[in-house]
Amino acid sequence: MAWHGLPLAGFDLETTGTDPLQARIVTASVIGVRDGLPARQRDWLADPGIRIPAQASAIHGISTERATAEGRPVVEVADEIADTLAGYWTQGVPVVAYNAAFDLTLLSAELRRHGLPSLGERLGGAGIGPVIDPYTIDRAVDRYRRGKRTLEAVCGEYGVVLDGAHEAAADALAAVRVARAIAERHPSVAALSPQELHERQIVWYAEWAEDFQRFLRSKGNADAVIDPCWPLRELTAAVH
Repeated sequence: MAWHGLPLAGFDLETTGTDPLQARIVTASVIGVRDGLPARQRDWLADPGIRIPAQASAIHGISTERATAEGRPVVEVADEIADTLAGYWTQGVPVVAYNAAFDLTLLSAELRRHGLPSLGERLGGAGIGPVIDPYTIDRAVDRYRRGKRTLEAVCGEYGVVLDGAHEAAADALAAVRVARAIAERHPSVAALSPQELHERQIVWYAEWAEDFQRFLRSKGNADAVIDPCWPLRELTAAVH
């Protein structure tokens, strides 16, 4: 059976900002999916320990006051999310995340920030994965399609209904359904094993980063640097 017919786990974070090395977790969801339908679900609301900027609250709907009153300490939330993802990988279940390099890097930064074991350490020192990132795959297999590549836009392209955009559970489930839809449209993607697809995305992401960096520099931003690493960016001293 092709990978998109097997159990998958959707993962999404809603956060305080757009820099994965500095932003903090606000909400999260990990959903086990069978045949496109949710089978198991875990959701979290965290107190991120910093104020949530108004522009972030406007996107996901969580205010600093609500996160402080109702959220659990982010150290506990990050630890549980990491254990949940590691549990799926240990069972051989791929984790699907839209723009995985953002969510997994941010989670990894939180783990380091709070002195918790990394994702790799939870897997006995092995590399994480397989990860399936519809954002990276769609850019590679339909490179010249015009228009946005947001989750909402790509859901529209592949006929996936997204109820409650920027709500972690809705986005996590939609990511899985988009991944399945891409595989159904592109047999070359469906034919890969999850590990083969994981390895292919490393290359695709690096190629995109190189092209985008070249484009930005051609437009006058001579110092533009686009991190080519997927599904995890390198954690630097900037994490604190």
